[in-house]
Amino acid sequence: MREITGVNHVGLRVSDLDQTRTFYEKLGFEFLVGPIGPEPVAIMEHPSGVNINFILNANVDLSLNGNILMDVAEKHPGYTHFALNVTDLDAVVTQLGEAGIALSGRLDFGDAQAVFVRDPDLNVIEFHQLKN
Repeated sequence: MREITGVNHVGLRVSDLDQTRTFYEKLGFEFLVGPIGPEPVAIMEHPSGVNINFILNANVDLSLNGNILMDVAEKHPGYTHFALNVTDLDAVVTQLGEAGIALSGRLDFGDAQAVFVRDPDLNVIEFHQLKN
């Protein structure tokens, strides 16, 4: 469809708004509104325009099995992560360390490189930089 112009937002199910908000604020996201609606939802946005809707109804103990899409042997369908383009991956790694956010992985794709982190609900975020 030619009418699609971009991604409007990413929706993530989370268990604790305060923990989620604190984590994403460390990544530069700003709290906009919430909880609102019947689910309920809270919304944060990065100055770059990336918008995340946090669905506030997760009620699973992640310590038992981890992230069902990433940490179990069976491969369930669903979104496994979202990737954010960055201009300086080394600077991102430094900033993550300063914020106390541990890397959960690093990959070299040949023409790109990436690091991965997990939010408090084990949702995976990729920081992705194309090589020059």
